[in-house]
Amino acid sequence: MKVLLLEDVYNLGRAGEVKKVANGYGRNYLIPQGLATLATPGALAQAERIQKEADYQRSLLNKEMSQVAEKLEEIRLVFPARAGETGKLYGSVTTQMIAESLTEELGTEINKRQIDSQPLRLLGMHKVKVRLTIDLIPEFDVVVYREGETPENYMVDAEELVAETTEEQEDSEITAAPEAAVEEAVAEETVVEEVQESAEAEEIVEQETEETAE
Repeated sequence: MKVLLLEDVYNLGRAGEVKKVANGYGRNYLIPQGLATLATPGALAQAERIQKEADYQRSLLNKEMSQVAEKLEEIRLVFPARAGETGKLYGSVTTQMIAESLTEELGTEINKRQIDSQPLRLLGMHKVKVRLTIDLIPEFDVVVYREGETPENYMVDAEELVAETTEEQEDSEITAAPEAAVEEAVAEETVVEEVQESAEAEEIVEQETEETAE
């Protein structure tokens, strides 16, 4: 279906543009949310007016949000979390959590739909984008650190941190394997020696018993 955008829509287009979209996306989201309308002849006649008004409003919003974008360059959000040995979280840091923390830091309302990220599921530092306007999509740092430790220990890219942790764990297992084998061999040898000593002791007792009987 074809729709006329009434508002800027991220990854789709700007107000006043005509776009072809899936029926479900148009009827269940764009139109009910007031972001678009069916591209009828009557609606298309309003396209130029909608576009001019949107351009003006967008320029004002970009100017206002540019100050927020500058603040973002100095912001680093930190979240403590429980995680396994490999750095994978028991749960996640959600876009809602990020939006609430960002709102508090900036003093400007940010909703979770503006956070361009999947839920964070790894320890370490993540680059996260926030859609302030269709033109302004700055990036900031989010550090997820293990509960009981300090964020400074996790100022490393999350993927790299997990890779390093996994490699260290594998090296530890490789080192531990020969040691375990040696310990097992020693244990088996000890058992054999104990059995032999027990058998020798029984033989001595039998000999002494026979000599006494004679």
